[in-house]
Amino acid sequence: MTRAFNNKMVLRTMGALLLIEAVFMTIAMGVSWWYNDPDDGAFLTSVVITLTCGVLALLAGHNAPNRMGEREGYVIVACVWLIFSVFGMLPYYLSGQISTITDAWFETMSGFTTTGATILNDVECLTHGALFWRAVTQWLGGCGIIVLSIAILPIFGLNGMQLYAAEVTGVQYEKISPRIADTSKHIWLTYMGLTITEAVLLWIEGMNGFDSVCHSLTTVATGGFSTKNASIAYFDNPWIHYTITIAMLLSSINFATIVLFFRGRFRKISQDEEAKWFLSAVAAVTLLLTIGLMVRHWFSLYGGFAIDGGEATHTTILLSLEESFRTAIFTTVATMTSTGFAIADYTKWASLLWVTIFFMMFMGGSSGSTAGGIKWVRTAIFLKSGVAEFKRRIHPNAVIPVKINGRPISQHTTNNVMAFMVFYIVIVIISTLLFCALGVNFDEALGASVSAMGNIGPSIGQYGPAGTYATFPEIGKWIMTIVMLIGRLEIFTVLLLFSRVLWKK
Repeated sequence: MTRAFNNKMVLRTMGALLLIEAVFMTIAMGVSWWYNDPDDGAFLTSVVITLTCGVLALLAGHNAPNRMGEREGYVIVACVWLIFSVFGMLPYYLSGQISTITDAWFETMSGFTTTGATILNDVECLTHGALFWRAVTQWLGGCGIIVLSIAILPIFGLNGMQLYAAEVTGVQYEKISPRIADTSKHIWLTYMGLTITEAVLLWIEGMNGFDSVCHSLTTVATGGFSTKNASIAYFDNPWIHYTITIAMLLSSINFATIVLFFRGRFRKISQDEEAKWFLSAVAAVTLLLTIGLMVRHWFSLYGGFAIDGGEATHTTILLSLEESFRTAIFTTVATMTSTGFAIADYTKWASLLWVTIFFMMFMGGSSGSTAGGIKWVRTAIFLKSGVAEFKRRIHPNAVIPVKINGRPISQHTTNNVMAFMVFYIVIVIISTLLFCALGVNFDEALGASVSAMGNIGPSIGQYGPAGTYATFPEIGKWIMTIVMLIGRLEIFTVLLLFSRVLWKK
């Protein structure tokens, strides 16, 4: 017998979430008013519409049975990004700063899914209110609208366990404390702490207050929206580049691990196998890019390691090495963490370098972080399973478990990882074919698919770090937003809604 779907609970929860969105939209309206922007009226209208719909949904869900199963959890998590994007696009569209519904929807979905792809050729033409709202959408979507909401939902008499299980990325989720609401509060306090700390550091290092806040919001969310057309390259300051690099790295490690680290368990990161895989990959790619950029730099300027027929000075070599290293590590981290910031156009580098970057787009960061991609724990399980299977071929009777952090992984988890990898590749292939059918070149179609699925933003070709998706086919933009959502919710949360099994008891 199938249990009745608790539609009132879904309405009640969505109403509460819309009230949260209205609060943050009101803050953006305050920024618009502070800077005397002409779009404060559009923000006010957007707030009223969002608030009204939220209250109506709460009233419609009044006296809802206090239960939330898997179906309700998956429906809410899958729909909240759609609903938030519908209302989140209103300030752009009503103010006329983004003139079409397609582009307003694309920009908003790209924000909430922390993809960072944009259709704006001139970001700097946006008002302060719109730029701030753009950053806020990524900040809300980064650590998870749901994770924030779980800490607040008890006020409305709602339980968030099913939402947490459905939303948190990775193979499995980890509770820091017995109560799921307390876990969410710890994660969000850490999330806010990283954001505030980065904003202060960026301000000290030379950014103005507005830019430092906006960039800290989008860095910790690993989103990549910038207030400048040139992205972080606009700020020609090594300290700013290194600060943002460290913030991107921290935000791409499992937040449960980061919380425990800041509680004094300093060896937690070094003991986390996924973090070691991730950081090792960052180090290896950074080394490769640094060497490649050093060679490219010196041969392009001097035809070798000499100046005017003499040996290069130590100072010149060190400065060149530092610049190459800074560009390499920033690009590696920005790409692998799916943030998408840029201080250089990697598509103009040697093929080996940008192809390496392209493949790193698949990997992403750690599970339970704000980063996109496949996640390194899945990569580790996939590779270890392959090695274990190879050993079983040699020793058929041997028991060879796959372990992560010293603990055996169940066959169910391994099957889940294998299925995820297959679905991930299939969706990339399908979306690539669709983009090609719309007239996009194959390499750019593939880049856009990988970028959307990994929530990265920039890809290759004209859609690389120096370009935008303004000229992307209109239907292609709608397809990309669907792929962004599937990538953000890690496939199964979306696909399960179309499964008959989910709707059975």
